[in-house]
Amino acid sequence: MARYVLVRPARLDLETVAARTGLHPELLRRFAALGLVETTPDANGRPCFPPSTVARLARIQRLRATLSVNYAALGLVLDLLDRIDVLEARVRSPRRWT
Repeated sequence: MARYVLVRPARLDLETVAARTGLHPELLRRFAALGLVETTPDANGRPCFPPSTVARLARIQRLRATLSVNYAALGLVLDLLDRIDVLEARVRSPRRWT
C-alpha cells in the first residue's frame, strides 16, 4: 500500500527560531550540539526545529536568568522538568496508572 504525505510536518528553520526567541543562531547551534533542543536536517542539510523548540528555549532562558544554571546542567534540569510534567499529567488524568 502506498502512503502519500499530504501535509509537510511543521518545522522551523534556524533563522525563524532565532527571530522568535531573540537568540543568536550560533547559540542555537550550540544548544543543538549539546542536545538541549531537537533538530532534524532539511533537504539541504540545514537544521530545522519542531515548533515546541520556542517554548523549550524560553524555559532555558528562564533557568539561566533566574537560577544561573550552567549549560552543562541544563540538560539534566530540563529532563527532570519534563519528567515532572509527565507525572503531573498522569496524576491529573481520570484514569490512574496500572
